[in-house]
Amino acid sequence: VQLVESGGGLVQPGGSLKLSCAASGFTFSSYAMRWYRQVPGKGRELVAHISGAGGSRNYADSVKGRFTIYRDNDKNTVYLEMINLKPEDTAVYYCEAVRGLFDYWGQGTQVTVSS
Repeated sequence: VQLVESGGGLVQPGGSLKLSCAASGFTFSSYAMRWYRQVPGKGRELVAHISGAGGSRNYADSVKGRFTIYRDNDKNTVYLEMINLKPEDTAVYYCEAVRGLFDYWGQGTQVTVSS
C-alpha cells in the first residue's frame, strides 16, 4: 500500500496550489479519502473528506469556499485544489485512505504561504 502526495511548494498569499495523492496497493474506490494538515507543535487538522464514489464531501470551516477535494477513481488519485491561500494555510499536508478500521497515510507535502 502506498500513498504519495505531491504538488506542495511556496506560494504567495492569494495564490493557488493543487495537491495530488496517488494511491496504489488497495481498492481505491472502496476507501474514503481525507486531507489533513499539521504545523509543528500542533495536532493534525482534518481539512477535507470525500466518500469513495465522490458523492459526499466535507470541509473544515477554515477552508470552506477556498479548498476543493475531488477524486479520479480511474487514476487512483485524490486532489486538493486550494485557492486564495493564506499564511495560516502553511503546513504539511497529508492524505489518508480510510475504510472502517483500516487507514493508510502518505508521507506529506509541505505547503508554505508567504510573501
